[in-house]
Amino acid sequence: MQAMIEFPDISPEIFTLPLFGMEFALRWYALAYIVGILVAWRISLAALRRPALWRAQIPPMTARQLEDLLTWIVLGIILGGRLGFVLFYQPGYYLQNPLEILRIWQGGMSFHGGFLGVVIATLVYCARHRIPILSAGDTIVLGAPVGLLLGRIANFINAELWGRPTDLPWGVAFPGAAAQACGQPLGEICARHPSQLYEAALEGALLLAVLLWLAFRRGALHVPGRIFGVFLAGYGAARVIVEHFRQADAQFITPDNPLGHVLRLGDWGLSMGQLLSLPMLLVGLALIVAANRLARA
Repeated sequence: MQAMIEFPDISPEIFTLPLFGMEFALRWYALAYIVGILVAWRISLAALRRPALWRAQIPPMTARQLEDLLTWIVLGIILGGRLGFVLFYQPGYYLQNPLEILRIWQGGMSFHGGFLGVVIATLVYCARHRIPILSAGDTIVLGAPVGLLLGRIANFINAELWGRPTDLPWGVAFPGAAAQACGQPLGEICARHPSQLYEAALEGALLLAVLLWLAFRRGALHVPGRIFGVFLAGYGAARVIVEHFRQADAQFITPDNPLGHVLRLGDWGLSMGQLLSLPMLLVGLALIVAANRLARA
C-alpha cells in the first residue's frame, strides 16, 4: 500500500459569530493576511529605526510615513490581488459575471496582481512624498515573506492549490472530488504534493531568512535596490520551481494539455504562475547586478 499523509481535519474557519441574523466567520486565510501585514510592518519599522543600516545613515522614510504607506499597500494588495486573479486566471468567467468580481470573500486572489498593486501604490506615494523608490522597495519587501509563509499555510488548511499526484511518502490525500480525481484505479486514494508547504518553505521561510541576514548582518540596505532585487529573484525562482509540482488551475487543463501550460514550446511549457514569475526573476537579477556595480563605484 502506498505511504501517504492523511489530510489533517482543520476547519478553514477559526470561529463563527452569529450577528443580526447573519454569520460572520474569521478564516485562517484572512488571519494570515492580517498577521502577515502587521509582522512585515514591524520588521520594516525595526530597520528604519536603525540608521546605521542605511546609506549615509539616513533611512529612506520616517516611521509615520511607513504607517501611512501601509494603508496604500493594503489597498494595493486587495485591489491588485483581486483584479489580477480576474485578468490572469478567469477573465472569461468574470466578463460574463462582472458582479462576481466584488465577492472577494468567496476567494480568488493573485499574488502577482497584489504585487503589481503594491508597486503602483508605492510609486504614487513615493512620488508625492519624494521618497527614494528603490530604498522604499527595500523597506517594504524586507518582511513580505512572512505574509507569503502564512498565506501558503492557510492555502494548505483550506485544502486548495494542491500539487500534482505523487507516490512519495509525504504525499497528502487532500479531500474533495477534484483533489481525488487523479485517474487512479477505482477505490484507491490519490496522494498529491503538498505544494502549498513547498511554497511556504521556499518563498516564505527561506526567503525571509536570506533577506533578514542580508539586511541586518551584511549591510545590504546600504546599497539601494539590493534587497528588492533579491526578493524579486528569490520569489520568482521559488515559484518557477514549485510550479513543477503544483496542479494547474482547472481552466487551463485540457485532454491534450494535461499539465495546464499556457505557453507551449514543443514538449516544454510554462504554467501561468511561471509565465508571471519569470519577469520577476529577470528584473530581480538585473537589480542585483546594478546594485553590486553601484556598491563598487
